[in-house]
Amino acid sequence: MRAGYALDGDDGCIADARHHAATFLNKARVEHHLTVSERARDLTALVISELVTNACKYAPGPVLMELRLSTRSVDIVVWDSDPTIPVARTADPGRIGQHGMEIVKAVTEELFIEQEPVGKRITARIALTDIPSLG
Repeated sequence: MRAGYALDGDDGCIADARHHAATFLNKARVEHHLTVSERARDLTALVISELVTNACKYAPGPVLMELRLSTRSVDIVVWDSDPTIPVARTADPGRIGQHGMEIVKAVTEELFIEQEPVGKRITARIALTDIPSLG
């Protein structure tokens, strides 16, 4: 199961992205009978908030989001037009803000960042259940 969304980059696009994800995960649960834990729903919303916020803040133009589902995880894919690869900064408890990539890196199973001919694509993988994977 997969779905793609074009976000216009305005003030409401972060909430729109989270709404799309909630609907997508609910459909996975209801129509495909997949277990989607509350933790997975919350982490998906958090990661989407961080990635879409960064895209809207640093990249001009639209943001594309794709959600891909397997039996054990959801991939959140966000594309924006800025080719700069984001880097998680070193921990600094005194720093206000700019913790987004630290958070995303900490809560995802896998994180892939790819430069594209135009912009970049970030893929974050979140487990659907709270059961640790074996392997």
